[in-house]
Amino acid sequence: MEHDPTKTGQARYAWREISRADPPKRAANERITDFHEIYSLFDEATIREQASRCVQCAEPTCVQGCPLNNRIPEWLALAAEGKFLAAAEISRATSNMPEICPRVCPQERLCEGACVVNSASGTICIGAIEKFINEYAFAHGAGPDTCAARNGLRVAVIGSGPGGLACADELTKLGYAVTIFESQQLPGGLLMNGIPSFKLEKSVVERRVNILRQQGVEFQMGVTVGKDVGLRELLNKFSAVFLGIGAQQAKPLDVPGADLKGIWQALPFLIQKNAPTALDLPPLSVAGKRVVVLGGGDTAMDCLRTAVRCGATETVCAYRRDLANMPGSRKEYANALEEGAKFLFLTNPICLEGNANGEVAAARCVRMELGEPDATGRRKPRPVKGSEFSIPADVILVAYGFDPVPYPAGSDLARIAVNEWGATKVDENQMTNVPGVFAGGDVVRGPSLVVHAVRDGRKAAAGIHRFLSKQSPGR
Repeated sequence: MEHDPTKTGQARYAWREISRADPPKRAANERITDFHEIYSLFDEATIREQASRCVQCAEPTCVQGCPLNNRIPEWLALAAEGKFLAAAEISRATSNMPEICPRVCPQERLCEGACVVNSASGTICIGAIEKFINEYAFAHGAGPDTCAARNGLRVAVIGSGPGGLACADELTKLGYAVTIFESQQLPGGLLMNGIPSFKLEKSVVERRVNILRQQGVEFQMGVTVGKDVGLRELLNKFSAVFLGIGAQQAKPLDVPGADLKGIWQALPFLIQKNAPTALDLPPLSVAGKRVVVLGGGDTAMDCLRTAVRCGATETVCAYRRDLANMPGSRKEYANALEEGAKFLFLTNPICLEGNANGEVAAARCVRMELGEPDATGRRKPRPVKGSEFSIPADVILVAYGFDPVPYPAGSDLARIAVNEWGATKVDENQMTNVPGVFAGGDVVRGPSLVVHAVRDGRKAAAGIHRFLSKQSPGR
């Protein structure tokens, strides 16, 4: 009979006897034919076995590595015992999207990267277990959380991305009536519009939005604050406002030839290919074309993998630093490689070459080398003289990242203070310089992780509650 350390006094040392398992993944030649999620769930026995590898350390570094400080060892212990509903309940206590974050978080840089079980047998597969216990809970009837009785106060949330949804969730639990204003026709922000379905199925986002609706959150779609409704008007109707509008102003490609046909920003391409949302753009087709993606973050990985699924004959990523300094998730990098994408590291475009029709034909690049570390600790790239070469390209996708969209100059939003690069300034409670107006997520910190936006949304909800409690001490 096979030894099961989860049923013995040696469970504490299961990590020595059981190697890490990664969740089942569809074969690359199958998954590139559609946009469905590539990972499936473990079975119950494997979840119990993998969860039993947690050593339950006295000062869990995985909790410190999680931006939400999720109570990971607690729900791992319950999962190891097969108490999946109880495990999911603890998971939900600190996260408003415990079924979404494990799908999109780079665990290798967060909880799993901080795990003390980091030997030849591998770290604990925290993300896969978190995903399982929460999907198990949904399958067994988990629904909206209990909300306090309405307290008579109303809060407006601007933007239905992860920060806005988390803030709304927390506020409804505290008894506030919440209305979410979203400029797009579908709620979810980049969860719906930007993250490809092969990482996050749209039905998962829709389920989370429906839970908020059941909790009483009202959604007003197709409303742009600063254009259709002003900040002053919102403050007249609501006791507080939360700004979770993200950062979707693309960083430009500043090289000669950037105005050639066939050069597109990453986000419009991803939205058009991955979301059931109409864009006021002509079809951005890559079928039968050579695609070069510029950048090395998760958006670049999404572009590569989406282009493969859309029939590109070749997909190449050009990134100016090396793999060790690439910001994108290593899991997504590995998946892109499996699906046929190619990578050229230490490669930087210096101009784009066109044909007689004004269409891009190649990216002229230069080899780079890494010099001394910059202020952030990353080694600064510098060009290698005489190393220029060209990469044939029919389409260039620019994935250099994003900045916060400036508040409209003629709008009363313009009185909200921003820093030198356009990010909204907030205090320790996520409140802006305008009393009663709070902000969080990418509009404050710049492009970041979903889990950071969730943390900001939770923190802002607590700040709003404190602010309004002082305004109405009897509540």
